[in-house]
Amino acid sequence: MKAITYRTYGSPDVLSYEDVPEPKLGPDSVLVRVKAAAVNPVDWKIQAGYLDSVLDAVFPVIPGWDVAGVVEQAGHGVTEFAPGDEVIGYVREDFVSRGTFAEYVAAPVRTLARKPANLSFEEAAGLPLAGLTAYQALVHQLKAAEGETVLVHAAAGGVGSLAVQIARALGVRVIGTASERNHEYLRSLGATPVAYGEGLADRVKALAPEGVDAVLDLVGGDALQLSPALLAPGGRLASIADGSVLGLGGSYLFVRPDAADLAALTELAERGALSVDVAAVFPLEKAADALRLSMDGHTRGKIAITVG
Repeated sequence: MKAITYRTYGSPDVLSYEDVPEPKLGPDSVLVRVKAAAVNPVDWKIQAGYLDSVLDAVFPVIPGWDVAGVVEQAGHGVTEFAPGDEVIGYVREDFVSRGTFAEYVAAPVRTLARKPANLSFEEAAGLPLAGLTAYQALVHQLKAAEGETVLVHAAAGGVGSLAVQIARALGVRVIGTASERNHEYLRSLGATPVAYGEGLADRVKALAPEGVDAVLDLVGGDALQLSPALLAPGGRLASIADGSVLGLGGSYLFVRPDAADLAALTELAERGALSVDVAAVFPLEKAADALRLSMDGHTRGKIAITVG
């Protein structure tokens, strides 16, 4: 099969488009014919070696954790899926090697859910990692509840835009930080936008004089540091971007595969409460360009890679 690989850490220049053996199928996995994958910042960070202290790399590495595709074959122990089923997955193992930037991926069933019928494969591929991050932060860590107010830092990004929609579906009021050019976009998602920069705390306090019930930080740095002062008494704080949140009395999240959470995202998408903004689409052989675009850091929405 064709796949993107790298044999050493480095920039996107180390990526190669080549023939590799098809993955072996374990008893609790399904062989997915990949229709689309999605690029996440963690992909190029892993490739650069930034996560080497926590994730072993078994070279050659096929990058990518997000996938949307069709089940080709089910392992002997699998009852959840059958050939022909359309699925999405956050196919993360405890090491990096057998990723989704390929024609096929052997995906453990714990990483999969049914693909939303109303999303294209490119849209669906952008849902798992970013959607699970937002869902697990809001539902499991912050326990956001109907009638509360949540502040989301970097609300117009890939995770942020999904967090806004999930929060709104929960009946939560959302204040979202973003650059001015993304304010109308946030309004279209149901959030009240506020600009970054000097005076941010005052702008948030004007919208929530008694404080917000929770803050979801997706950017770290100064935005995180000022967040505790914006919380109402008993307010909660979580970050996916900055471990210093622990010293501020908050919690740090690293998203994990969870089939039930992923199925909840499918249900939200199918009832029209959750959409995925696809900013750019690249063919598999141009995956290096897709990663370069992600590294640029100015893309609103998801970057998809199509296969076949």
